[in-house]
Amino acid sequence: MIESKLKIGVSGDAGSFSEEAGKLYMDRESLNAELVYSIDMEGVLASLERGEINLGIFPVVNSQGGLVHQAFVAMGRHNFTLKDELWLEVQQCLLVLPGLTHKEIKNIATHPQAVLQCQRYIKREFPDAKIIEWADTAKAARDLKAGLLPAATAVIAPARAAGLYGLEILERNIQDMRPNLTTFIVCTNYE
Repeated sequence: MIESKLKIGVSGDAGSFSEEAGKLYMDRESLNAELVYSIDMEGVLASLERGEINLGIFPVVNSQGGLVHQAFVAMGRHNFTLKDELWLEVQQCLLVLPGLTHKEIKNIATHPQAVLQCQRYIKREFPDAKIIEWADTAKAARDLKAGLLPAATAVIAPARAAGLYGLEILERNIQDMRPNLTTFIVCTNYE
């Protein structure tokens, strides 16, 4: 009998902090697993209930932004078993399409939690920018490159997302607090 590979669902796209947490957990536990990008917490828990993944990993609280509201809404809708937790230091970056300058930025697109983590920075540097809430920081980076967001948009996302999606990093470590720690939970299907 051939054993299937362990599948871990993360609440983000490639280049997200959830992907980083998933890889950290795999390394910590010496797991040979495949990451499944579920984009949000609802997607992770629904995939877990349907048996499409073996483990789910998503953020629940941040030292600056507080509780991750979307996580608690999703947790209220699904049955699951808490297995473990891990902490990740989150370093937010300002990403743009190549050539866009600071003064040309009209919009900031990112996950609401990233806005909370960078609110003083945004208010100081971009007081007139329109905030566009997106399902995931790395997905915002992917969608900016794909032309799904206006070209005059900056994305708040991990540095890794810039390399994956061909964006430039205008500024690193823009979060208001250091360290900026996020707790991720690891869950399994309800038993």
